[in-house]
Amino acid sequence: MDRRLPRRRWTLAGQVVCLLLCACALDRVLAQIRYSVPEELEHGAFVGNIAEDLGLDVAKLSSRRFRIVSGARKQYLEVNLENGILFVNEKIDREELCEQSPVCFLHLQVVIESPLELYRVEVEILDVNDNAPSFPWSEFNLEITESAAPGSRFPLESAQDLDVGSNSLRSYLLSANQHFVLDIQTRNDGSKFAELVLQSPLDREQQKTHEMVLTAVDGGSPLRSGTAQITVTVLDANDNVPVFDRSVYRVSLVENAPRGTLVLKLNATDLDEGANGEITYSFSGHAPLKVRELFSVDSHSGEIRVKGIVDYERASVYELYVQAKDKGPSAVAVHCKVLVDILDVNDNAPEVILTSVSTPVQEDAPPGTVIAVISVMDRDSGENGAVDCQIPGNVPFQLHSSFKNYYTLVTSEFLDRESVSEYNITLTARDLGSPPLSTRKTILVQVSDINDNPPRFIQPSYTVYVTENNAPGASICSVTAFDPDSNQNAYLSYSILEGQIQGMPVSTYVSINSDNGNIYALRSFDYEQLRNFQIRVQAQDAGFPPLSSNVTVNVFVLDQNDNAPVILSPLPRNGTVATEMVPRSVDAGYLVAKITALDADAGQNSRLSYQMLQATDPGLFSVALYTGEIRTIRRFVDKDAIRQRLVILVKDNGQPPLSATVSIILSVVDSVPESLSDFGDLSLSPQPPSNLALYLIVSLSTVSLIFLVAIIVLAAVKCYKDRDSLGGYALSSLGATCCSFEPEPPAEVFKKSNLNLQISTGAKVPTNCVEVNSNPGNLSQAYCYKVCLTPESAKSDFMFLKPCSPGTPRNNVARGADNLALSSQSRCSSVNNGATTPNEGIICAPKQQHLPQKLRTMRVF
Repeated sequence: MDRRLPRRRWTLAGQVVCLLLCACALDRVLAQIRYSVPEELEHGAFVGNIAEDLGLDVAKLSSRRFRIVSGARKQYLEVNLENGILFVNEKIDREELCEQSPVCFLHLQVVIESPLELYRVEVEILDVNDNAPSFPWSEFNLEITESAAPGSRFPLESAQDLDVGSNSLRSYLLSANQHFVLDIQTRNDGSKFAELVLQSPLDREQQKTHEMVLTAVDGGSPLRSGTAQITVTVLDANDNVPVFDRSVYRVSLVENAPRGTLVLKLNATDLDEGANGEITYSFSGHAPLKVRELFSVDSHSGEIRVKGIVDYERASVYELYVQAKDKGPSAVAVHCKVLVDILDVNDNAPEVILTSVSTPVQEDAPPGTVIAVISVMDRDSGENGAVDCQIPGNVPFQLHSSFKNYYTLVTSEFLDRESVSEYNITLTARDLGSPPLSTRKTILVQVSDINDNPPRFIQPSYTVYVTENNAPGASICSVTAFDPDSNQNAYLSYSILEGQIQGMPVSTYVSINSDNGNIYALRSFDYEQLRNFQIRVQAQDAGFPPLSSNVTVNVFVLDQNDNAPVILSPLPRNGTVATEMVPRSVDAGYLVAKITALDADAGQNSRLSYQMLQATDPGLFSVALYTGEIRTIRRFVDKDAIRQRLVILVKDNGQPPLSATVSIILSVVDSVPESLSDFGDLSLSPQPPSNLALYLIVSLSTVSLIFLVAIIVLAAVKCYKDRDSLGGYALSSLGATCCSFEPEPPAEVFKKSNLNLQISTGAKVPTNCVEVNSNPGNLSQAYCYKVCLTPESAKSDFMFLKPCSPGTPRNNVARGADNLALSSQSRCSSVNNGATTPNEGIICAPKQQHLPQKLRTMRVF
């Protein structure tokens, strides 16, 4: 709502009120709060309720770190944080604090944090009349010639009162007398001094001396005073007095001028001659003591020189009262005034005060966060006292000017403790004088850490090689991660993530030291059961919230030679030694038997070699070093024993090597019987009880059956097309497809057939064969089937033999089949050595996908 006063003529009282309101408003701008307190108050004296005046909540003063900062040397005032009252902390002596300045203020800075607030408080120290006027001397002696004319003036020594204002020196009083009166004068600074004025002529012959009492009184309440005795001695006449060129001199002097600097040379003249005209100079009686300490007057030349340190900041002008007096009898002193203006020089460097510093600061503190509050001041004036503050530009901080001579240091961007953990910020305060003066202040700002970095492993993944049969509890490797954070944010703990190895929890295989990352094996590894596995290790710090990272550890189990070779064939029957029959008529190089063994190890540890350990006749048989084939070295002779015992050593290539032996009894016969077992008797060679053998039997049987069915189907299709030309039998030359099909025989034929099934497994068998021989008895032909598998190829071959002629010796057929099946590198390319019938041949089926590694040989007789 717009309120307007009615237009009227303002009275004088209205103008005064307006001026007072303007002054109050100006004062509110310059200083937000002002208090007045008299000096000499005792500790605890009430000054004001600063919290109420600032509109602050008293209950939050402590939490917001309310405090006052004073530029004075002593902490005169303090604040009670419980009630917000500003009270006197130490007795204030105004004269000590401000000397004789007409006004005395104690400037306070109120600092409140969270959020930051700044207030200026001015406390005016009021003077009390605690000092009485005093004269520098208790007695003054004046010599006045009797020729002195009425009206002559004689300055008296001024009294000093340390109080100011109405409590300072107000007037002088002179005791009653007939010749003198006092004339009280006022200096430019308001101080008063008295001059003794001759009112009536003196007559030395009537009275040589005059004594009076001079009293100095102040204007305080109660009134205080000081006295001095004045003794006037009347001299004979010296009728000429010295005369100065001017009554007032004015000069300028640069502050801090060195001692002995000439300020002014006075010149006074006296018309008298001799001693009455010889002039001496000195300070007059009412020259202040401070002036006498700073300046000196040469009594002969009248030169005024610098005696002490002249400081513009203490006083900008000095008044010097100098008198000149001749040496004649009854000399009369004349006086002049010298005004010395002090010129300011830039002799005070800026002062930097850290009012508030908030450190450390978190690295995620947003830009604009206040770090420090800084106040600067320069005791010089004008441009010499104007100050500019700067900080280096390569730090993530900025300096803002809140108001005159106050600055705030704030962050200009986000900090990163991992890059820089602390900053030494150099604050440079420089004035505008010539030459400029500067002050540097270093502010240490520490950056506190937050959990902003996850752990990082030294390697992207780890590969570990562990020899099998390791000791449980032994360390197998160590993983290491690092975290650039600090303190608990960088404390790492290691753990293994959940997972399974061969269906078992990974925690049953390995464990980890959570402090150093050492990984330990909890069990002894077996290469034959577990060749490699993978674990996931997690490193997590202790920050809040915690951060983590994972790494993969690939563990490879290395094989040891811990498995001896196992003899697969020939195996002894019914607990007796294995036996083989050898026709006496065979030639040299005849394949008598083949040793098949398996080693569960890998690599060189599973590479087997065969050697003859014992023999009835060492010159009759030999064993192949790598295939285990036992062959005749020469033909049999009559003197050779009909029973030959061989002991074969099977040894692997490990270090140290492991071995096994097998004993074979070879019976030398004239001919090999055609039937080795009764019809319908299906016997499996004894096998050691093992799950592996069972798996091999089932797998090989299934695969062989599939191959057999597939080949029979293919052969049937082929033979059906060619049966007219073959007369019911399909024959093939070497490498060609041949087969024979008759109408399906009755079931009793198979019942009467002699079928012998032998299954052998071994990792080192060169060829893998399945051989089926049947003799239906009442049929005209014998049927022979053979499957050949070779381990060095990922393919498998199937061979189908034509029906065997009844006239063909059974042993020759078997021997030829063995030769073909056990050839180390054969892929069904050999023809049965014992087959002499023109219609005999082999069918090789297309190669199939590779079988499991453990499946090796299957023979069916």
